[in-house]
Amino acid sequence: MTTDARLAVDLATTAGDLLLDLRNRRPADLGRRGDLESNALILDRLAAERPGDMVLSEESADDPARVEADRVWIIDPLDGTREYALPGRPDWAVHIALWQRGAGLVAAAVSQPALGTVYATDDPPPLPPSEDRIRLLVSASRPPAFTGAVAETLDAEVLTMGSAGAKAMAVLRGEADAYLHAGGQWEWDSAAPVGVVAAAGLHASRVDGSPLRYNRPHPYLPDLVICRPDLAAKLLAAIRATGFEDYPSSDRSVASGASV
Repeated sequence: MTTDARLAVDLATTAGDLLLDLRNRRPADLGRRGDLESNALILDRLAAERPGDMVLSEESADDPARVEADRVWIIDPLDGTREYALPGRPDWAVHIALWQRGAGLVAAAVSQPALGTVYATDDPPPLPPSEDRIRLLVSASRPPAFTGAVAETLDAEVLTMGSAGAKAMAVLRGEADAYLHAGGQWEWDSAAPVGVVAAAGLHASRVDGSPLRYNRPHPYLPDLVICRPDLAAKLLAAIRATGFEDYPSSDRSVASGASV
């Protein structure tokens, strides 16, 4: 039987191919069709190949029974729908992750179809050398309110990009040193990227340094830090020094939808 990690890769690749084909045809409702068609493909494959597992997907109704399940696939069929619908934007992704009771995230894949790349937990790339100046990736639309203070403390350059998966994989490739988010996310936004970067040896946690936990009853997981392991202590200290807990909740963790 195909391993879970290889199944995740196959699902992310196949869904990515579907999304590229649909994007080339450019229907009027491109973003919505991409979400739904990718989701249907992934769900059909999981039902056929892992019929005993449950699924938590951005594009499907949540079944509360998953909380008691031993194995739950956490998927985002199209991470970065807005970027996907814009011609020429490569910063969107497909997320496939498997959570297992007692072990957490055990298999994951993130595909970036427009770049022709897939990253997986069973074949992580080596970490590239760091640059002289720290580069922080944040959301273009909702950067953390404390981004400026953290960047000043670390003398860091701030970069923006769409899609949580795209930002996480940019750190994995060495195009940035850290991805910082505190504007609201859901489990499907980060599960697969976190699984992949952790397998490669990167640091991943909440902005307060606590663990990222998945398959919770309410799948809201509002913030995260992904960074080079040698930068983690310094970055988390810089975040703490901003007094981020005192920022209005609208600036750091609003449960108003999946924001990347």
